[in-house]
Amino acid sequence: MIPNNIAAHGLSADEYARIQQLLGRDPNLVELGIFSVMWSEHCSYKSTRAHLRRLPVTGPQVIQGPGENAGVVDIGDGDVVVFKMESHNHPSFIEPYQGAATGVGGIMRDVFTMGARPVAMMNALRFGAPDHEKTRHLVSGVVAGIGGYGNCMGVPTVGGEVNFHSAYNGNILVNAMCVGLARRDRIFKSAAKGIGNPVVYVGSKTGRDGIHGATMASAEFSEDSEEKRPTVQVGDPFTEKLLLEACLELMSTDAIIAIQDMGAAGLTSSSAEMAGKGGTGIDLDLDRVPQRENDMTAYEMMLSESQERMLMVLKPGREGVAETIFRKWELDFAVIGKTTGTGRMIVRHKGAVVADIPVNALSDEAPVYQRPFTAKSSPARTPVEIDPGRDIAESLLKLLACPDLCSRRWIWEQYDYSVMTDSVQPPGGDAAVVRVHGTNKALAITTDVTPRYCRADPFEGAKQAVAEAWRNLTAVGASPLAVTDNLNFGNPERPETMGEIVRCIDGIAEACRALSFPVVSGNCSLYNETGGEPILPTPAIGGVGLMDDVAREASIGFKRNGDVLILIGEARGELGQSLYLREIESREDGPPPRVDLAVEKRNGDFVRALIRSGRTNTVHDLSDGGLLIAIAEMAIAGGLGAMLDLPDRAAPFLFGEDQARYVIAAAPDAAETVLSDAAAHGVPAIRIGKCDGDRLIITGRLSIPVARMRSAHESWLPSFMAGDPASRAGLAAS
Repeated sequence: MIPNNIAAHGLSADEYARIQQLLGRDPNLVELGIFSVMWSEHCSYKSTRAHLRRLPVTGPQVIQGPGENAGVVDIGDGDVVVFKMESHNHPSFIEPYQGAATGVGGIMRDVFTMGARPVAMMNALRFGAPDHEKTRHLVSGVVAGIGGYGNCMGVPTVGGEVNFHSAYNGNILVNAMCVGLARRDRIFKSAAKGIGNPVVYVGSKTGRDGIHGATMASAEFSEDSEEKRPTVQVGDPFTEKLLLEACLELMSTDAIIAIQDMGAAGLTSSSAEMAGKGGTGIDLDLDRVPQRENDMTAYEMMLSESQERMLMVLKPGREGVAETIFRKWELDFAVIGKTTGTGRMIVRHKGAVVADIPVNALSDEAPVYQRPFTAKSSPARTPVEIDPGRDIAESLLKLLACPDLCSRRWIWEQYDYSVMTDSVQPPGGDAAVVRVHGTNKALAITTDVTPRYCRADPFEGAKQAVAEAWRNLTAVGASPLAVTDNLNFGNPERPETMGEIVRCIDGIAEACRALSFPVVSGNCSLYNETGGEPILPTPAIGGVGLMDDVAREASIGFKRNGDVLILIGEARGELGQSLYLREIESREDGPPPRVDLAVEKRNGDFVRALIRSGRTNTVHDLSDGGLLIAIAEMAIAGGLGAMLDLPDRAAPFLFGEDQARYVIAAAPDAAETVLSDAAAHGVPAIRIGKCDGDRLIITGRLSIPVARMRSAHESWLPSFMAGDPASRAGLAAS
């Protein structure tokens, strides 16, 4: 095999030698392509697998942890929630609309492959600096792609997060999360058990789009990234909707033994993974594969990532039942092979065997690396010096209008967030709330990570991502159940990047254990860098919680004049890595805020009990921007002002991003019992003011109309997308 061809397939010389050893010969081109995608970082997790084993993945509520298409968690009454988050970063930078759209389609298939009907979508998006030449184009395309696919599928997009930073200039992040509901006794898995069972292809025809998509996703960008456009798949949400309904209809019968969507690496990964999990072999005849292009080669068919396709193993004799259903939904159906007892993947094309590979060589024998790493030491916790003379009102308005804190209304109004009629809260709060259809139960859903914290201290930053997800679910009244993660990093072959990966995984593991918040699914996306410049370490956390009674929910908006405002949690005034430091002081330095997981749990459990007892229905957790930003957001959401009586009026107290904190609003007759109960439970709590009028007031320091705060908060993103030069520089006027 020509060395250049080996390198072009993303394989090292040592990996190629290992392939030769496993086969006892040189691979042919089709086999080389199969190994290249199955051993890619995207499919094999060869740099992270050893470390991911440290994550807690079990719990009394966990039915299915990592290893299947999505995680499954029990929510009682025979119901389960099925969810996962996955990335489509490289494709979305190259072709933002289709990259984002097919990311949405792919994660939906992961969920309905398990037998669940998708009920909610979330996303976590990271873009470059507003003044970068590509940022506005990428925001426009990604948002349109997410909305276009999700809206056509009739699945609400109920929330997410969006950040801007120059570290993402050459490599944006598009992480999509899907949540579905199923019955506990109707969960479907991917293990192709049994010998002689028919292997069935359903969905769209196979084309040449997306070939080497998994390999491309496992390499960093260079100046020729635009030339990789052919590796981006093209999606058709209308076909996916038909595929969803057809699959769920077939799942109501007893025909299916195993099912797997054709995602990254297409037919190769789906067939190899199904056979590997089932301990069987698989024999495929590519002449039977539905094709939409002429003269497709075996190599192209095995590596194509054409969308809206599934692979199934059926019970013998049930092919007719399945075919009738898929033909009714106007989808392709073909029996393309069978399971065998050989333990080998045999691929035939035009009467010849074009690949003959031991199945375990593609899965169990894939490389697992212990890459060298340099762990970053935690920065010293010295006080952050700031200019004490800055005007508080000016700082507040500037922060409300900055790219990372401004309203995302321009984005979420392009999504259908109320279709299916079970969305209880619109986007913009701490967590989305989606009713379990026909019941009083509801799911709470959030996505969270603060990449600037993870860059400064990967361990503490990852702990904070988990803690904030836990807080956001708590803040609406939900019991946090479990998480999915999306670990976005640069090149793991660089020791400093591998150090970020290792320490972030350690931080996630510690936080998830302390909070009884297991990881049930996830995705790793590495090599996110361009020209040697990596993204910020971005271990996104998707959290799901359960509300037993949706009538006892909380939201962030102020609701009643006279309600007493109470700060739950201790204020240290930690400004390191804060948005105040970045946006007001033009610095990115200092240690991120400390995360005390025992305090997080104590304070969060207390707040959740207040919501469930009916003593508050107005809650907001404190995160980016600190106390004053949280209060301003509550005022804007409720259209109601507040008079604040604060023990400290300096910037560290007002804008510090200390953790484990909430602001709640309670009726005057309930406030005293809240404060006394907090003291009894050892929870710091102080009265800080009351809801009143149409202005936010701190006597002697601040008096701003709520309408003015709303204008500052909601104007930046529409102005930016309209091409206003001031907003492109991130300098929205207050």
